[in-house]
Amino acid sequence: MWWFLLLGALLVAVSADPIIYFQEQFEDGDDWQKRWIESKNKSDLGKFQLSSGKLFGDPEKDKGLQTSQDGKFYAISAKFEPFSNEGQTLVIQYTVQHEQGIDCGGGYVKLFPADMNQEQLSSESQYYIMFGPDICGTIHEKVHIIFNYKGENRLIKKNITCKHDELTHLYTLIVRPNNTYEVKIDNENVENGTLENDWNFLPPRKIKDPNATKPLDWDEREQIEDPSETKPEDWDETEYIPDPESHIPIDWDSTMDGEWEPPMIPNPKYKGIWKPHIIDNPNFQGEWIQPEIDNPDYVPDTNLYRYYNIGIIGLDLWQVKSGTIFDNFLITNNETFAEKIGNETWGITKDPEMKMKEKLDAEKEAKEAQEIKEGKAPKWKGLLKDIEKMGKIKKDGKAERPKIEQESKPVEKATENITQPEAETKEETNTAAKDEL
Repeated sequence: MWWFLLLGALLVAVSADPIIYFQEQFEDGDDWQKRWIESKNKSDLGKFQLSSGKLFGDPEKDKGLQTSQDGKFYAISAKFEPFSNEGQTLVIQYTVQHEQGIDCGGGYVKLFPADMNQEQLSSESQYYIMFGPDICGTIHEKVHIIFNYKGENRLIKKNITCKHDELTHLYTLIVRPNNTYEVKIDNENVENGTLENDWNFLPPRKIKDPNATKPLDWDEREQIEDPSETKPEDWDETEYIPDPESHIPIDWDSTMDGEWEPPMIPNPKYKGIWKPHIIDNPNFQGEWIQPEIDNPDYVPDTNLYRYYNIGIIGLDLWQVKSGTIFDNFLITNNETFAEKIGNETWGITKDPEMKMKEKLDAEKEAKEAQEIKEGKAPKWKGLLKDIEKMGKIKKDGKAERPKIEQESKPVEKATENITQPEAETKEETNTAAKDEL
């Protein structure tokens, strides 16, 4: 019996081992160019470079693929051994840093079929999954999750807000074989649910009964006029009356001047238009709701999550201002392992990166202050600093009431489009038919 239990334990241990389908941390210098193929679909595509940028936690560990030219399309991909996620979890994870202070551009990745022509990668290339942040201004700050289902791209119905700053962030998508999903940013859950509920993969389970109609005597009036009330007999609704004290002028000539009419004056007895009081309707039945029936077109699909020939990961995007760095790519079947790798990569360098940003921000602020003091800065910068000191605005743009001192004691204060040119963005912003965001 002991050997049977030991075998079972071994099988569990083996099945629990993570499978790494793809991993890229750019730790071997320029050799990344042997693995990543830049598309030749257009002659003016933007170029990627290996860089840790100007803001990093570790100059070597934080090296990644960086967009280097403004106002360009970018298309690059890496191939790996094809696999199917049938019957197992699929985890897609990577880091993205918009150190340029991105104004409009994509930061998402795509998984493609293994037979996709890498040298012809473009917005027209069919993909399986698209995942990651997309930013344009302060209104469009979202995490895209798009699945290709039966040849059509299906967008998530929920709105997931992405990070919009200059720091590196870890994005993780988990798709499970029970047709559930989870999205994590910086190893923290930001969204989860079921594929069927949060995407329009299938027709609805229920539909309105087309044969049901509202009964003719259905009363939806919540309140009505009191039917027991009647207008008083002395109620005067005449707003203006002839002036009873006026008289026809002595020199009035009806032949020449026409029939004389007394001037009108406000009726002193005028009470307005009479209306009965409003009371609750004793026959109120509520709003009629059309009953639902099972949708005859609905057919369940337990394999919404499944793809058979995953073999390429790629970046296919547009950026107005370049400088985004992509790093720490991981495709695996193990959620715990992905979290561990995230902590060992992004988790180690995020704090030093933050300290570097604070140092750079302080140096920049000191330099600007010195330029203002010496009169070398534009006047508006000095004015802005003065306003900030007065407490009128904060650096985040939000209004703040200034502190007022009286008798050396502080007075108590009174009590949240797609990043492609219009010609290229035809469907993923407003429809699910195209994939260029």
